[in-house]
Amino acid sequence: MLKKLFGSCFLLTMTASVLAQQAELKAVQIYPQDELINMINENTHLDRVVMDDCQLVQDIEARAVTLKLPAYQFLWGDMLAWGVCVDAEPEHGVHYMNLAAQQGLPAAMEQLGRYYAIGRLVQKDIKRAIVFLREAAGMGNLKAQIRLAELFIKGHGSPYDYEDAYHWLYNAITADNETHQQIARCLQGLEKLMHPKAVRKARRPLNS
Repeated sequence: MLKKLFGSCFLLTMTASVLAQQAELKAVQIYPQDELINMINENTHLDRVVMDDCQLVQDIEARAVTLKLPAYQFLWGDMLAWGVCVDAEPEHGVHYMNLAAQQGLPAAMEQLGRYYAIGRLVQKDIKRAIVFLREAAGMGNLKAQIRLAELFIKGHGSPYDYEDAYHWLYNAITADNETHQQIARCLQGLEKLMHPKAVRKARRPLNS
């Protein structure tokens, strides 16, 4: 009788423990597209996947591979490239980043441009980097605008693009002091390469 009572108490304790663990492991909801894009722009998307205990891997893959959603293609590509919650497959990772870029996701264009500029995962190719960065910069991606200007200042690219690069950065708005200083340095560097008349023209407001 005592043995049976002990067994019942043990079973109740184990059941309570399992229920407590299940309560802690709440189901993670898939990220809305806008939220995911914000995470990508803030470079917190991979951290979020890990923080969610890698519970959404299959959902992310389905949205990237089957639904072909650009933000999820980029997220899936980044996960594959760096082995986040999945086995690392850099070649497939870059492939999905390219698919996202082809669908017009500025963050994907910026990251590919950066990778080609420094030779990360891919072979260094400044011309290809400028193509990606210019597209992203024209869509308002500040990181791409800064990196593009830095490449121009180093002597890459075409002088015909200096005015656009200056125009985008001159109208850029940021509350981050370090980024603000980066922009100021880029503007000073571009001014040394541009005719004063072109600088004045580039200081026009956006969309004018």
